[in-house]
Amino acid sequence: MRVRIARAVRVPIIGTGGVNNGRDAAEMVMAGATAVGVGSAVWYRGVGALGEIGAELEQFMQQEAYPTLEAMRGVAAS
Repeated sequence: MRVRIARAVRVPIIGTGGVNNGRDAAEMVMAGATAVGVGSAVWYRGVGALGEIGAELEQFMQQEAYPTLEAMRGVAAS
């Protein structure tokens, strides 16, 4: 569903819901999100979860050879 929305609109998309780690955030971006919202992870793990998710996202990008978020954005929609 997310991929179809990213293809259908020309507005920024904020991916939310179920973002608990960097891979979840990466999947949102790969589906076309221009931003990722994190809520429950902060509620359950505290504000430190934001830094952890950011570090995990950076590690994922390095492992998968994505130099920037823009390079990764929407790859699942192509």
